[in-house]
Amino acid sequence: MSTKPPIPRAILSFRGAVLAHFKKHGRSFPWRETRDPYAILVSEVMLQQTQVERVVPKYEAFLARFPTVHSLATSRQSEVVRAWQGLGYNRRALALRRAAEHIVARHGGAVPSTETELLVLPGVGTYTARAVLAFAFDRPTICIETNIRAAFIHHFFPRRGSVRDRELEPLIRAALGRQSPRAWYQALMDYGAALKASHPNPSRRSAHYTRQSPFSGSLRRLRGLVLRELSGRETPTTPALLARRLGETTPSLLRALRSLDRDGFVREEKNGRFLLA
Repeated sequence: MSTKPPIPRAILSFRGAVLAHFKKHGRSFPWRETRDPYAILVSEVMLQQTQVERVVPKYEAFLARFPTVHSLATSRQSEVVRAWQGLGYNRRALALRRAAEHIVARHGGAVPSTETELLVLPGVGTYTARAVLAFAFDRPTICIETNIRAAFIHHFFPRRGSVRDRELEPLIRAALGRQSPRAWYQALMDYGAALKASHPNPSRRSAHYTRQSPFSGSLRRLRGLVLRELSGRETPTTPALLARRLGETTPSLLRALRSLDRDGFVREEKNGRFLLA
């Protein structure tokens, strides 16, 4: 079922609602206080699949430890993993470090300012690339994430399910208009977040909505436990010792260790002991 583009009055009404909410309830985050492309890239990678409240202290600590692209690119992998602990999805930490290496090698340490160049960076997808363009460079690009979906679906598709992003794109483009993309998307995300808290989450009616797999008992949970334990150790340890310390079975811990080894997080010594890579 196709939907005709809304009349300009509907777009103006939507803009008014978003900006009025932001004026009264706009949120303050440290990454909103900077235009440093590196700091904004760090925040966007951290915010992938992670609640904002968990990101704020880790973001500030991470930038204190790695304040520049060069400091991250020349860091030890184990240092980055330790700094990332508590955020989950640890592959993002290694991808961010590889992205820093790429930026130093190919761009002299300056975060690129085109979508094509940003998409080459490890761990950077379409949304992250466009978010960096909007928030660091104030470029008029079409950003779509869960809060933005919630805002547009709530207003323009109130009785529809399975709304596709391609249906949202012309609305997002029209609503952006000539406004500052940086300021507009901050307001829009806050509005969408508020809608999700006060209404049945509109973004669940997106055709692209997926539920996160259960964390309890998962390999992801075990990987996180192992990395947290190893991050406090300078010497290799055995799977059996780790299992006893974490209250898990040795086979399950060994499976997590092998998985982390394949992904480059840990290294297995010849004696069967493991440590952070």
